[in-house]
Amino acid sequence: MSSRKPLGWGLIGASTIARQYMVPAINAQPDSYVAAVMSSNGEHALAFATAAVIESAYSTVDDLLADPGVDAVYISSTNDRHRDQAVAAARAGKHVLCEKPLALDIADAVAMVEACRTAGVVLGTNHHLRNAATHRTLKRLIAEGAIGTPLAARVFHAVYLPAHLQGWRLTQPDGGGVILDITVHDADTLRFVLGSEPLEVTASAAQQGLASGALEDTVMGVMSFENGVQAQFHDAFTIPHARTGFEVHGTGGSLIAEGVMTQEPVGTVSLIRGERRELVDVGHRENLYERSVREFIKAVNGTGEPAATGEDGVRSLAIALAVRESVQTRRHVALRYPY
Repeated sequence: MSSRKPLGWGLIGASTIARQYMVPAINAQPDSYVAAVMSSNGEHALAFATAAVIESAYSTVDDLLADPGVDAVYISSTNDRHRDQAVAAARAGKHVLCEKPLALDIADAVAMVEACRTAGVVLGTNHHLRNAATHRTLKRLIAEGAIGTPLAARVFHAVYLPAHLQGWRLTQPDGGGVILDITVHDADTLRFVLGSEPLEVTASAAQQGLASGALEDTVMGVMSFENGVQAQFHDAFTIPHARTGFEVHGTGGSLIAEGVMTQEPVGTVSLIRGERRELVDVGHRENLYERSVREFIKAVNGTGEPAATGEDGVRSLAIALAVRESVQTRRHVALRYPY
């Protein structure tokens, strides 16, 4: 039996993802629990706390951070608030698990990493897809040489954004649109699976009926990786009937993952060599968010690191911003990483 005190979590943002995925994931761990929730709307915070059986509800970040029962925070507020909230948490000595994108620009994301490093607290980015058994299987098979030398990849991540989520993501300038909401996930997952970094991106985006202002609701593009792989991606909020998928094609075979760009532990992986198509056993299909929380707790306890680190979050943001720059300039954009 561990003698460690259970990790008390404070939720900064009483969001849908916090309610549906993160509260159950945190409480599923034997050594952590949700101690408090914060929303700028105090009534919403109280209703959230009551429904989720959380002891404390606050209407300011400062009040939540002053709670001695809070050891770590999970941030799922709007993107423009991430930096200030994460920096405040770090200065208060709280570990930070933040939703993607870490921030709206690289300088703010780097400030979050540096603040947590200075304070000696853990910073993780909640890139859930790298916790999927399917994607970890893809990574393992590629590293083992199952398809020879990887040459090309394709990501299909075009979905229909549910009506209850069609708010700030599509209407506010700092909402980010599909690029900062979905392409940032593609960037992290491609980096994780391929074990390589993008060097250049080119992309084109459009509005297909949901986004407004300068935001986009669909984007297609190509990322060129340092290992020579060319990766095609299609992301959208406007496609109600398409499947999601992740493919990697090499000199000795192809890996076809279907139904895997999702929050649920589902989907299949097939290995194709010539005329033979073999369904791969991906092993235990653990809840993606439970694994994310478990790996984060290991990092807090000094026995590992988050599934996606703060530096991972900075890099995925840099790639997404390069995609946006390519859309705006209609040019190839070289990647510039601060780490």
